[in-house]
Amino acid sequence: MICVLQFFTVGVHISAHAKTVVNVALLQMRPEKNDVTANQEKAEVFCRRAAEQGADIALMPEMWSIGYTRFDPDVPKAREEFYKDALPENSEPIQRFAALADELDMAIGITYLEAFQPLPRNTLTLFDRNGKKVFSYAKVHTSDFKPMEASMTPGDQFFTGALDTASGPVQVGAMICFDREQPESARILMLQGAELVLTPNACKLDELRLQQFKIRAWENVMGVAMANYPAPQQNGHSVAYDADGNQLVLAGEKEGIYMAEFDLTAIRNKRAKTIWGNAYRRPHRYEALIQAEQAPIWQRIDGNGKPYQPVLR
Repeated sequence: MICVLQFFTVGVHISAHAKTVVNVALLQMRPEKNDVTANQEKAEVFCRRAAEQGADIALMPEMWSIGYTRFDPDVPKAREEFYKDALPENSEPIQRFAALADELDMAIGITYLEAFQPLPRNTLTLFDRNGKKVFSYAKVHTSDFKPMEASMTPGDQFFTGALDTASGPVQVGAMICFDREQPESARILMLQGAELVLTPNACKLDELRLQQFKIRAWENVMGVAMANYPAPQQNGHSVAYDADGNQLVLAGEKEGIYMAEFDLTAIRNKRAKTIWGNAYRRPHRYEALIQAEQAPIWQRIDGNGKPYQPVLR
């Protein structure tokens, strides 16, 4: 889908019939494995191209700094070498994108293996168009069925923040890959007021997963945008849906920049009238959702051969 870009000046009155839009560029990039420097340079090129195409936000795939390159747990010291690629949030490879966001007048969602104790995290940092951090979100639902993510620290909360755009502020949240497969992730973001949810991804996107993501948008009355890796690493299919579940863009398998135009006016109007979202819930009946105990049929061994324990990590 080729989006028609519309620009508005902050402070200009927009009628009830006009669209207030935010354009999200899904950067479906092929990485240079775990070459942090090469990946950062490539991301900068793609961000510049996205800005030229009128993007308000550019979003990278999951853990772009290392190209979501897995380590082999059977190789001696592979895990230790993996940890060496972790970057502090205040490091130059990350902060260069704060400066780039300011230069391009475009928000940037950068994804990376974040240095953290006791183990690194899978993180998205969102910089606004002035280069200021809106939030840093670490993946809560780490894919603990894989050795790599079972060797990481999960995030401890979800974030929503006000992102300044040319069309005015928009409430933006984030979830990462496996987070979107847990309905509670999007639900919490909706309760926090998120109008648009950015979702870096690193897995094959089949029809069921695409439909699942579509339902996250529809049941929570919000826009969702997901950036994935192209073939052959994954299968592309970066995608975006609006609050009605309408598909705004669907990439093929090739590398590229895929633009999605979100109509914030439509999202807000629907949210004010819908029966979905937080309109007719009964949260006092949901106590079972916050219980950590697992019935035996749901108990699993994680990617490191240990019993998965949801509350210990």
